[in-house]
Amino acid sequence: MSNNNTDRKGVVVITGASAGLGRAIARTFARNGYDVSLLARGLDGLKGAQKEIEAMGRKAVYFQVDVADAKAVEDAAAKTEEQLGPIDVWVNNAMNSVFSPIKEMEPDDYKRVTEVTYLGQVYGTLSALKRMLPRDKGSIVLVGSALAYRGIPLQSAYCASKHATEGFFDSLRTELMHDKSNVRASMVQLPAMNTTQFGFVKSRLPNKPRPMGTIYQPEIAAEVILYAAEHDRDEIDVGWSTMKAVIGNKIAPWYADYVLAKTGYDGQQTDEPEDPNRKNNLYEPIPGDHGAHGTFDEQAIDFSPQVWMNLHRKELLSTALAFTGVMLLGSWLKKYID
Repeated sequence: MSNNNTDRKGVVVITGASAGLGRAIARTFARNGYDVSLLARGLDGLKGAQKEIEAMGRKAVYFQVDVADAKAVEDAAAKTEEQLGPIDVWVNNAMNSVFSPIKEMEPDDYKRVTEVTYLGQVYGTLSALKRMLPRDKGSIVLVGSALAYRGIPLQSAYCASKHATEGFFDSLRTELMHDKSNVRASMVQLPAMNTTQFGFVKSRLPNKPRPMGTIYQPEIAAEVILYAAEHDRDEIDVGWSTMKAVIGNKIAPWYADYVLAKTGYDGQQTDEPEDPNRKNNLYEPIPGDHGAHGTFDEQAIDFSPQVWMNLHRKELLSTALAFTGVMLLGSWLKKYID
């Protein structure tokens, strides 16, 4: 299919775009009229994503980039604008993790996860701001997690990185407000998802890792990230489980401690033994085009009433107000007529 620029909405940069949620985000933005710049380490996945986007009639370029390298991210941003035009949206999605008790973690584990999952978002934001602020327009989406508010066992490096991202986002948002900038920033807090990371992540657990709690398909989160990019919403929680974690931790963190200490180990492992020699993607990508979904399709849900209501809250409020008005008018008329 040839590229069609008549319905083009703009240019989006997506980090971690070769697989998992990033792949779903790339498809969603392309389907909704964006040309896409794909940033990731996995070459096979980048090429696969580019073919998918071009088949939708959109332009796509890719850059084999490790987001822990600030210069490489900046170079990719510059080349994106050379090849596609001004960047309208930047989605900081790339992440990495290690499943391991803290007592078995190594200093380099923490360093690497922090560089990718936290500093990768910082570096992407800096490159986006460099271009968006002079134009006084653009949208930056930081991909967070329920774990930005509530740390859980066995993922200390990832939880700490998402906590750090939340703090960075708060500072970014308030500075943009202070400067009266028209550049928007939002953060999307995610639930457990059926993505490829559970087969890629470095793990010291005896059994294979799995998402904890209700599992959502990545397309649900991708739609919310698109919405966040196009609307001025500072933060959006995806799914009841995310809302429960965020709100519950504010109300009774002691109870969350108790529950997670009791269920957090078994809840993040399947019944299948892990291969201790399995390759992981902490430092190098795993070859192949792995797509968006992990191995939990049968357990994952593909629709969230909470997400639907969240994204349609203005319409729901208008409907509720209209209904209330009709009921009050009817009550007044009945009283008047009687």
